[in-house]
Amino acid sequence: MSKKKDLEYEPKSAWEVYSSKKDIKAMDKMAASYVKFLSECKTERLVMDYVKKRVDKAGFVDDLTAPLAYRFNRNKTCFLARKGKRPLSEGFRLIGAHGDCPRLDLKQRPLYEDTDICLGKTHYYGGIRKYQWLTIPLALHGTVVKKSGEEVTICIGEDPKDPVFTITDLLPHLAYKEVVKKVADAFDAEKLNLVLGQSPVGKPKKDEDKAKEPVKRKVLEILNKRYGIDESDFFSAEMQAVPAGPARFVGLDESIIGGYGHDDRSSIFCGLEALLEETEPEYAQIVLFWDKEEIGSDGATGAKSYFFEYCMEELAEAWEPGARLSKIFMNGSALSADVSAAMDPDHKDVYEPLNAARLGYGPCFNKFTGHRGKVGANDAHPDYIGWLRRILDDAGIPWHMSELGKVDVGGGGTVAKFLAVYGMDVIDVGVPVLSMHSPFELASKVDIYACTLAFREFLKR
Repeated sequence: MSKKKDLEYEPKSAWEVYSSKKDIKAMDKMAASYVKFLSECKTERLVMDYVKKRVDKAGFVDDLTAPLAYRFNRNKTCFLARKGKRPLSEGFRLIGAHGDCPRLDLKQRPLYEDTDICLGKTHYYGGIRKYQWLTIPLALHGTVVKKSGEEVTICIGEDPKDPVFTITDLLPHLAYKEVVKKVADAFDAEKLNLVLGQSPVGKPKKDEDKAKEPVKRKVLEILNKRYGIDESDFFSAEMQAVPAGPARFVGLDESIIGGYGHDDRSSIFCGLEALLEETEPEYAQIVLFWDKEEIGSDGATGAKSYFFEYCMEELAEAWEPGARLSKIFMNGSALSADVSAAMDPDHKDVYEPLNAARLGYGPCFNKFTGHRGKVGANDAHPDYIGWLRRILDDAGIPWHMSELGKVDVGGGGTVAKFLAVYGMDVIDVGVPVLSMHSPFELASKVDIYACTLAFREFLKR
């Protein structure tokens, strides 16, 4: 029988658990690495470059017959595997996360000139609050593939010496109509246009060479000189406008990390760190990093593709010939690694306090996601949750449970349901985040630390 003091439950602050000098030193070291990662990996391709560099150094190879194996898909998604002591058919431990984030994509024909300003038309990607992207410094990242097949990498706005870009907004003196509109109506997606330049190209020697749009021509000449591209090359380009500048520590105590892309690059960082540290697992370890989660996980690099299944088929043939793929999947255990919305002290009315994520309380589990009545959700089984409780509590790792807002207020989806179709156990877990999907999200460094330790515990058990 439980002691009286154990009958009631209160989540435990991760700051109280990790208060020793040793833990604080380890936490600060990890936080510094994470800030660097978040600052440098502004697109899914840059994330994959980072992952590949780390796993190459750790001895992983592009060969699914090897005990340390990887497979990258179009440099936007990847499959990582480490062989365990037990046969693959007895199960595996899988962590899945996504590397794409809400942003502004340049349209395929973006450049135009208006009122002597060169502008770039965008199409927003994922769920954003449009007004948050106005009047802030933006950087351009991308890949251009020319007709010759040459691939050109674009990065403008991250070096302090670089110019940045921005989207204008109306001054309050003239914004009366906008002030009285609903937010959904006040900000038009077709007006999310980047300011790219304002000075015209020099006067030509001949009148027939005079540019119809001299400012746009000047911008094109700069791009051509710097990158060797012309306007038609935007047809075969992926160009993203993202918040410029590095991630930063927030607060006088430097306890919070602010930056672009906690959702869901925090899970990629924690999952990769855990994989590289747990080198002698009982069960096979699988780590999957996908693209396209923010727009429904569709496409060849999203979780709805068969990439995971193809890799597992090849892995099974090499590691355990003759094993049934269905049995391997059914014995698998997975964590859908994704962030959760931390309760905002200024907006408590949309949260239900007993079941809300809290900043500084370690990784947050969501038994289900979906919306209003759990529609579109994976709903984790209690026996699986009981096992997770046991291993984390035995390891002294702080964690808590939550749901995304009040029942009739909101909701959201993750990749969990795309893993659940294989019959494996899966639950959502990640760090709580404030200002999610904004250009400057907030996460606690103690939660990053605790989440990494939780992923390690999961991968080694």
